[in-house]
Amino acid sequence: MRLFCFLSSPLFKTVPFSPFSTVVPNQTTPTRWKTFSHIFQQCSHQRAPSPGKQAHARMIVTGFQPTVFVTNCLMQMYVRCGSLEYADHVFDRMCQRDIVSWNTLIFGYVGCGKMGFAQSVFDSMPERDVVSWNSLISGYLQNDDYCEAVDVFVRMQKMGTVFDHTTLAVVLKACSLMEDIDLGIQIHGNAVQRGFNNDVVTGSALVDMYAKCKKLDDSIQVFHEMPEKNWVSWSAVIAGCVQNDQFIKGLELFKKMQMAGAIVSQSIYASVFRSCAGLSAFRLGMQLHGHALKANFGSDVIVGTATLDMYAKCDSMPDAQKVFNSLTNRSLQSYNAIIVGYTRSDQGFRALELFLLLHKSGLGFDEISLSGAFKACAVIKTHLEGLQLHGLAVKSSLRSNICVANAMLDMYGKCGSLFEACFVFDEMGRRDAVSWNAIIAAHEQNENREETLSLFLSMLQSRMEPDDFTYGSVLKACASQQALNCGMEIHNRIIKSGMGLDVFVASALVDMYCKFGMMEEAEKIHDRIEEPNMVSWNAIISGFSLQNQSESAQRFFSQMLERGVNPDNFTYATVIDTCANLATIGLGKQIHAQIIKLQLQSDVYITSTLVDMYSKCGVMQDSQLIFMKALRRDPVTWNAMICGYAYYGLGEEALTTFENMQLENVKPNHTTFVSVLRACGHIGHVEKGLQYFHSMLSDYGLDPHLDHYSCMVDILGRSGKVNEALKLIQEMPFQADDIIWRNLLSICMMHGNVEVAEKAANSLLQVDPQDSSAYILLSNIYAHAGMWGEVSEMRKIMKYNKLKKEPGCSWIEVKDEVHTFLVCDKAHPRCKDIYEKLGVLINEMKWDGYVPDIDFVLDEGIEELEEQEELRSCVCASDGRPAGVGLANGAGEEEVRQSLVSQVFKASKNYWNFEVNIEITVNEVNGDRFRLTGQVVAALITLPFVSVQHNNSPSLLHKTR
Repeated sequence: MRLFCFLSSPLFKTVPFSPFSTVVPNQTTPTRWKTFSHIFQQCSHQRAPSPGKQAHARMIVTGFQPTVFVTNCLMQMYVRCGSLEYADHVFDRMCQRDIVSWNTLIFGYVGCGKMGFAQSVFDSMPERDVVSWNSLISGYLQNDDYCEAVDVFVRMQKMGTVFDHTTLAVVLKACSLMEDIDLGIQIHGNAVQRGFNNDVVTGSALVDMYAKCKKLDDSIQVFHEMPEKNWVSWSAVIAGCVQNDQFIKGLELFKKMQMAGAIVSQSIYASVFRSCAGLSAFRLGMQLHGHALKANFGSDVIVGTATLDMYAKCDSMPDAQKVFNSLTNRSLQSYNAIIVGYTRSDQGFRALELFLLLHKSGLGFDEISLSGAFKACAVIKTHLEGLQLHGLAVKSSLRSNICVANAMLDMYGKCGSLFEACFVFDEMGRRDAVSWNAIIAAHEQNENREETLSLFLSMLQSRMEPDDFTYGSVLKACASQQALNCGMEIHNRIIKSGMGLDVFVASALVDMYCKFGMMEEAEKIHDRIEEPNMVSWNAIISGFSLQNQSESAQRFFSQMLERGVNPDNFTYATVIDTCANLATIGLGKQIHAQIIKLQLQSDVYITSTLVDMYSKCGVMQDSQLIFMKALRRDPVTWNAMICGYAYYGLGEEALTTFENMQLENVKPNHTTFVSVLRACGHIGHVEKGLQYFHSMLSDYGLDPHLDHYSCMVDILGRSGKVNEALKLIQEMPFQADDIIWRNLLSICMMHGNVEVAEKAANSLLQVDPQDSSAYILLSNIYAHAGMWGEVSEMRKIMKYNKLKKEPGCSWIEVKDEVHTFLVCDKAHPRCKDIYEKLGVLINEMKWDGYVPDIDFVLDEGIEELEEQEELRSCVCASDGRPAGVGLANGAGEEEVRQSLVSQVFKASKNYWNFEVNIEITVNEVNGDRFRLTGQVVAALITLPFVSVQHNNSPSLLHKTR
């Protein structure tokens, strides 16, 4: 028989049989002689089953009786080519079998995952060697049955079979996958006893085992003690550093490896690129990329995948795309890396395009690809594409994969499809912490707070331990639902679980307590964090800003800078907002300069806050400039500009900006219409205000909120339509709050409408019985109407309920320092100088003819009201007679005036400066009944008009200083 190389054609030619070789009749061309064992080995090496089957058929047809060696080669060829059934038939027909025959069949069953058959063949073996045991141990390891692999190793030792370095490497791999450090240490001791501690294979396996069991120091120690190191050892120790997040240490070892002259492999490049990704070391990653290209690894798919993954995690997707395009043979892992990279950078559409390209490439997809596609849908909130991917997952049988199911849950939650998310969650056969976190977050994101807390309880009942993400979602739900008791219970559980100092959890706690207004508790939690990060600093700063404690927010911002933490866009926007609240234009300009230096001015949120800050500080020119130079304007930016004009009293400019907003097809929201309606109120456009109010629902589908009704009440009230404003409040589809009633009450004071004022005050006190402004406003309205009995009654009620008006406050910024002043405040270190200067200014104003208009007591405290009552009671009795002034019929005008002035001076002796204006008309009224009219103006008090009437006297005006 003559056999040519199976790569030539024809492959076989029938010739007279020779048991060992072939005879060539024509020697004109040299031929290569092949034995059956050689053919089977070559077919096995090249995974070519067809030529091997032809050779097997030729062997049967010719009646050749193979030796055990030839038959073993035939079996190995079938096993390696995945034709285990043929190998089984060959084994059954073997007349003689040696230990290689049995080991080959075990190896075949192990490769197909049929561990039951492999174990049966192993148990049937007449004798076993170390290869037999190694094949069975590695089989269980490959099929993720790590405990059984260790059990086989234990039985091997009990049977007295001496293990080799391969056995130790396989068992140590099982220990590393189980992260069983105790078992690994025992096997290490066993290796030392048998003298394998100096073996490079065993040493590399020990390095890998200690690293994967989170014992990096022991791993490095074993590595340094190895007398011989190869690229496998270096790869194991560098990969161990990366797995334990010691990226710098891994790069240092890579440098030492090069100095030692070791060969750089694919796995080593993959590890160092992972280190660069973990450190976000973009420039170093570029240098290593050049190093890999120089080492001829540019076309290697493993190195290329690691490189593009590094670029993606360093937020350089253009470079990642270039690497991906340069790969001639793209693997599934390459596609996964680029898809996940685009998803992480919030480029969901591009990620979905690449997933579609992967689907068409024929490479298929796995759970990583599908999860990345679901996350891309979650990023761009495309519900339709998510449904299509769901169908693809069902068809591919990946629906039951927990990683895919979790990504599906997250996608439905972020797309607002809570029903589908619940359906996926209920269908899951197995749930992990990520599954519970996803469904809890889905309910919280869709404002189903009660169900969020209920699911958290169900998670605890299922004995699943919450993690930081879980606590973040439920604490946010507690803050939104104002469930303080529930939040405090969760806080106690966090403390017991030992997660109280976790930065993410602590930040969520700070945010929750800030929203409850418990700033002291929030500050204590923040101070306990050892190394606050950006999230924790933003939580405490935004918390104080939310509670209108802008000074404290700026104080923490200063501490943040002192600790060396660089603010982000959110931090700057929050601090700019505090500058707007405090009108600290100096600090606002400094932060604006820092924003320009960091090139953050293109951020639309920062632009909006800058527009708002400059307008609230009264610098409308700069506010307009920021608005005009904005590269991108969203509804918030437009709202800030319209609101700025409205607050500044530039109503026409506000309405013009609103019209420009509509011309640019920017859809207004509820906040927009609040500013527009306020602008209409400032310029008195009642009809236009009503038009905008009704167009909210008819043109834009926006239901008016309380703020809009409050603006309409203000518009109608300013135009004198007080009764129409009251009717609008009564016809609202929801309950009026204290703000809208207080607004109506202020309007009533403006127009002196006592009847509506009483209704508004009663409604306001029903909403907030402790609101002192209701009493003060109504008292002023009564005073303006001359209803002094009702004024007295208001004061008595306030005194009885111990109500006080919140004192007024003002501040000024001088040389980066804010000086704050309250009414009658003497806490300032230079208060004496201040009050002296204030007295000089007041006197100069009076000499210049200025007379304060203080007919009302809106800005006075309770103590001042009491002193006003004392002063008034000295002048006028309750029945209209002058108190302390006994006037008989026919009494002269001078007698009346002198008596009145005397009483006024006596009552005003506690005041350091006062001015009395008295107008007296004396007329007889029913015998000896008199009416006193006049005005008394004194420092810090106001007396209503009082007058005395007596007959037969002309009207005179007397001024007494």
